[in-house]
Amino acid sequence: MSKVDDRCRLMLILPEGEEIAARVALLEGALKGGDVASVILPQYGLDDGAFQKHAEALVPLIQNAGAAALVAGDTRVAGRVKADGVHVTGGLEDMAEAVEKFTPRLIVGGGNARDRHQALELGELRPDYMFFGRIGGDIKPEAHPKNLALGEWWASMVEIPCVVLGGTDPQSALDVAATGAEFVALASAVFADPGQAPHVVAAVNALLDEKAPRFEG
Repeated sequence: MSKVDDRCRLMLILPEGEEIAARVALLEGALKGGDVASVILPQYGLDDGAFQKHAEALVPLIQNAGAAALVAGDTRVAGRVKADGVHVTGGLEDMAEAVEKFTPRLIVGGGNARDRHQALELGELRPDYMFFGRIGGDIKPEAHPKNLALGEWWASMVEIPCVVLGGTDPQSALDVAATGAEFVALASAVFADPGQAPHVVAAVNALLDEKAPRFEG
């Protein structure tokens, strides 16, 4: 799968589910649609044992597609299933702990920063990426204006890459790309209709190929 490094790339957030086989099929379909930089696997309501079983099935699938598998939840699970990284959903303390424990062995990112001050505090810990938005926060067609504004501000002045959560409309990926963010995270925009997931991933990549601004250098 060709890598697209000079424009905003797609990051997927897998929705919750109890059935491993159904989640494997859902993700397998989406990953066939085209370029995906990484996939976040949130723990949601699964206990640690069930979460590990899900991750054991999903992480190799993601890695075989050339994407990075990022575990959001029990960090011990991330190590056991040989994930590529951990996505931190908590605040400063959680991020500091994850950076200290896993860098540089694993990718460490996340943040859930709600304002510039929080973002800069998190940035001082030198995570691998900053995430603007929160898992489950894509409830409107468009990306949240605050997340777009934070992404634009961050991308213009900080070297650490940032991810901005898009909305439920796949077209929202273009608004994220326009901020200069390196990644757009999509969840329900891709997975709301499982049968359409590959087509949505393909369409978003085509849109970004055609209209996303290109990074310099």
